[in-house]
Amino acid sequence: MAKTFQSLNPLTGDVIATYPITTTAQVYEATTIAYDAFERWSALGFRNRRKVLLAYSEAILKEIDRIADLVTLETGKPHSDAKLEIALAAHHVAWAARNVESILRTAHRSPGLLMANMSATVERSPLGAVGVIGPWNYPVFTPMGSIAYALAAGNTVIFKPSEYTPGVGIELAELFAEVAGDGEFFQVITGLGETGAALCESGVKKVAFTGSTATAKKVAALCAATLTPVIAECGGKDPVIVADDANLSAAAEATVWSALSNAGQTCIAAERVYVDEKVADVFIEKVIEIATNIHAGNPQSAHYGPATMPTQNMIIQLHIKDALKKGGVAALGGPKSIQGNFVQPVILVDVPENSLAITDETFGPTLVINRVPDMDTAIALSNASRYGLGASVWSRRQGKKIASQLQCGMVAINSTISFASVASVPFGGVKDSGYGRIHGPEGLLEFTYPRTVVRARFKMPLAITSFNRTEKTDRLIVKILTILRGRLS
Repeated sequence: MAKTFQSLNPLTGDVIATYPITTTAQVYEATTIAYDAFERWSALGFRNRRKVLLAYSEAILKEIDRIADLVTLETGKPHSDAKLEIALAAHHVAWAARNVESILRTAHRSPGLLMANMSATVERSPLGAVGVIGPWNYPVFTPMGSIAYALAAGNTVIFKPSEYTPGVGIELAELFAEVAGDGEFFQVITGLGETGAALCESGVKKVAFTGSTATAKKVAALCAATLTPVIAECGGKDPVIVADDANLSAAAEATVWSALSNAGQTCIAAERVYVDEKVADVFIEKVIEIATNIHAGNPQSAHYGPATMPTQNMIIQLHIKDALKKGGVAALGGPKSIQGNFVQPVILVDVPENSLAITDETFGPTLVINRVPDMDTAIALSNASRYGLGASVWSRRQGKKIASQLQCGMVAINSTISFASVASVPFGGVKDSGYGRIHGPEGLLEFTYPRTVVRARFKMPLAITSFNRTEKTDRLIVKILTILRGRLS
């Protein structure tokens, strides 16, 4: 009898549906199918794949309410937030479709004076079958940043959605099959960690993973055995830096939204703020005023819903208690803010830098605000984290200067998480936040490999690649290269 697992409604705990646990043999079979389909999909060429992907983007938008209902059911997030996520995902699908040809077309390179008889080109070829392991917090937007870009580049995809949001993953694949007329280009496998592990070992040419740093290390270790490259988009502990010349009202509003929306279950959410001590009191007052009016509850009426993964609330509580124990102050809420599956907003101030609320990803609707004497201190504390995903800087005059010194993959100046909405820029982190990039030209390049082609156009008087090369020729080659030193290349 086939093994199954249940998808639960995080709001009520009720069973939404039961799904099969894809076995290792079935994962391997899906990979074989993906490679067979790869020949057909890649043969379509840029123009025909563009038509399919643009139709897919339109289909997603046409069905946005129905898909959003499913996202809300499986994650507990408000319908409005689900629609925003889906709309942005559709935008990325269309961007990849429209721009892939110009980004991946064959590039001509200068052969240099010494090899002037050669035509030098670099081609970009799709990898083949690609595995994508998706998260539950943004079950459409995040995996689509890999799926759409991989498909646009000419690869086929096997997608393993989170066990918390399998229905969303199946819906995305079925919708693509409808517009593509083929269900083998983009397949879905469902299951738990073992299914994801099987995908890593199945022979796919690359794995794009989104999830915790701890799980990313396991994925990377499995893939290392077969030299399968990995894109790892992991957790974050994103800082917000507020300078004394910042628009404090705008900074407070955006920071509260970033920290609390989706119940704080966002890898690029604001988790810690470093605010100039000259304006700290005013900023904290504005944050508390806004956050006081934000409430968790039924997603049909509240600002955000329950924790999608119930065990996360234990981590949130641990971080709050550790911060208070070490001398932090609860400016709003506290341990009692955790009420069953819900966590009401928590604002902590003056929290020691060695507390868990500073060092570890909380992934909940909490925010730490610490005063700093200057921006150099804010930058140093921001960079002290082992994470390096995103950041936000609020300053009228110093934004670019501060941003350029931050050790992270993305920075928003006088805005929050705006980089996720710009399809033309890469998304990803450094340090424990992972490696590799999705979105933008870099996201398309991730799912290809370069092939260098150098063609002789005519015979050169200098015989370089020959056993008949003379000592005089060697001296002349060395002399030419010494003079050139990379010039005219």
